[in-house]
Amino acid sequence: MATGKHLSAGSDASTGRSGGENRSGGKKQIHLAAHFPGVNNTTVWADPRSRSQIDFSSFEHLARTAERGKFDFFFLAEGLRLREHKGRVHDLDVVGRPESLTLLNALSAVTDWLGLAATVNATFNEPYEIARRFASLDHLSGGRAAWNVVTSPDAFTGENFRRGGYLDRAQRYTRAAEFLSTTRELWDSWPEGETPKPVVHHGRHFSVEGRFGVPRSPQGHPVVIQAGDSGEGREFAASAADVVFTRHGTLEAGRAFYADVKGRLARHGREPDDLKIMPGVTVVLGDTAAEAQEKAAGIRQRQVSPQNAIVALEQVWGRDLSAYDPDGPLPDIDPDPESALVQGRVDIANAREIAARWRALSEAKGLSIRQTVIESTGRQSFVGTPDAVAAELDTFVQSDAADGFVLVPHLTPGGLDDFVDQVVPLLQERGVYRTEYTGTTLRSHLGLRQPVWKG
Repeated sequence: MATGKHLSAGSDASTGRSGGENRSGGKKQIHLAAHFPGVNNTTVWADPRSRSQIDFSSFEHLARTAERGKFDFFFLAEGLRLREHKGRVHDLDVVGRPESLTLLNALSAVTDWLGLAATVNATFNEPYEIARRFASLDHLSGGRAAWNVVTSPDAFTGENFRRGGYLDRAQRYTRAAEFLSTTRELWDSWPEGETPKPVVHHGRHFSVEGRFGVPRSPQGHPVVIQAGDSGEGREFAASAADVVFTRHGTLEAGRAFYADVKGRLARHGREPDDLKIMPGVTVVLGDTAAEAQEKAAGIRQRQVSPQNAIVALEQVWGRDLSAYDPDGPLPDIDPDPESALVQGRVDIANAREIAARWRALSEAKGLSIRQTVIESTGRQSFVGTPDAVAAELDTFVQSDAADGFVLVPHLTPGGLDDFVDQVVPLLQERGVYRTEYTGTTLRSHLGLRQPVWKG
């Protein structure tokens, strides 16, 4: 059971850099996180080892495995409306998953060290309530809370909320920035050992007056995570995030993204180690390289069935393409970006650009619809023997293409077991990964400075 380890002045996370930045022989230390999968074509639902997305035991298994592997944090994604395809709930979506913060509070009782990260939307929530909920998780977990800040410009999601559809796409980051700064004002309004100070905030999007209801939590500010590859997204991450997710798949692309985002930090008064860059990746292991490649190909075939390939194509084209052969060529018609065929999928706004990339790939390699979807929708993968995968992960980090990785398994909940049993020990032998947790908070695991109180 969790011990509720709270920190006080002088402890590991209150005095600058922590044990999470421990280095061996000058090598950078690798950070790892675990993502609980479920949407799109990541999870192989038909696999008999794939279990419930509702039962607490599934979440507990994956979280305990991540903690056994000394991971930094466990990450839950979340949507605020079930996506629709042709007027029906999207077949590949998760139906009925419990709310993220509720789950993480429960997981805090069955883990002792693992960071607990929830995705919460900054478009359809209010700063006071979110500040209160994350401060509460930070207290209950002993300093292990993290918030993945996301935005949403679409009216489809907004229909579930009083202000449905009111937010213009161009405003989503300005609202998110004010949301986050207001939340931090609330966290900073109750200095440790004192009474809360009044908060008076009147901005473009929010007005808050009153006293915050939760004392300062162990981390001061729960860790803030962000994902976004646009110029706005990169700047938001550089100005305000502690961790940023990315999907850049090659070493060269990863290094370019890393250099760009890290290069933006100085103008916000921040240092390179104040932001960790962690791409989402998959891992497939085999006793030989050939076996691993064969397994990886089989997984992608099961993730993108012929039916799923047509669904993925329709999500981009915005048209009914059920008459097309998944083993045939891509459609020669243009996408319809104004289509209501697919609801709740942001990529439709960039449909023509995505379709052009897919066509170019298909023509260059002679790929069918299904083959194109398989190659275009797979995230970065590390495929090989455990030793080869450990070496490649290490290369990415030492080459400044990443600070670590968010592992996205294709099975729930046992998809991390082999990685923890076979790859983690090899990373430890290389001296690039912790053998024990050296701090008690998520900030200490990540090597992040404790926020200075600004009340």
